[in-house]
Amino acid sequence: MNRTTRLYALVEELRAAAPRPLTVAALAARFEVSTRTMQRDLQALMETGVPVRTTPGRGGGWSIDPEMTLPPIRFTADEASAVAVALAAIDACAPYAGAARTAAQKITASMTGPASAAASKLAARIVTLSSLSSPSESTARIAVEQALTTNTVLRLSYVDATGRESERVVEPAGLLTAGGRWYLIAWCRTREAGRGFRLDRITAATPTTEQAQPHDLTELLRGSVAADAVQPSALASLTPHTKAKALPR
Repeated sequence: MNRTTRLYALVEELRAAAPRPLTVAALAARFEVSTRTMQRDLQALMETGVPVRTTPGRGGGWSIDPEMTLPPIRFTADEASAVAVALAAIDACAPYAGAARTAAQKITASMTGPASAAASKLAARIVTLSSLSSPSESTARIAVEQALTTNTVLRLSYVDATGRESERVVEPAGLLTAGGRWYLIAWCRTREAGRGFRLDRITAATPTTEQAQPHDLTELLRGSVAADAVQPSALASLTPHTKAKALPR
């Protein structure tokens, strides 16, 4: 068993035992490796973001949070190729680009056989001219991601199409992508109305701990040029109670 396959199997071994911890010695015996090798494997999982943790002392050991991991996913060759193309299309300035990058690493590590070969072959044939984001843009994007994830109020410094800068306090509702651009859709407390903020025009963003009021994304877009925006069909399975249609061309 090579190391990549062993790491993948190690996650499943910990998932099967959860929440009971397993000792390094027991895991080493299970995979027929030394305790030093197993310790390195567990450390590697932790460094790549897998939610493994160690509990010291008698009765302790290594465990994993099963709610924070996915069960095995078997990709077909076509599905693996589709994943490679989709991940390649994610620009460094797009929301959650950092998380997409680490997700790609985990997916790659889990693929074996024809699926892995197909994805690798296609990946070698994809190149991109990515736009470079400034440090301030990256910091603002991360703050937007955090506010959307935690549903908290956000303070923005924003430059509009005329070059005028303003300070805003907003309650994030969602994201809109159109024409290669990403927009934060939010209830603007400053303007007391729904507004769209182009992410590359947000010069600064400061997260807060104040919980935002819930806002319906469709209602905020009503009457705007983006009123016909709909959920991408690929996301329909994640929100089964939402009527999703394909994005308009």
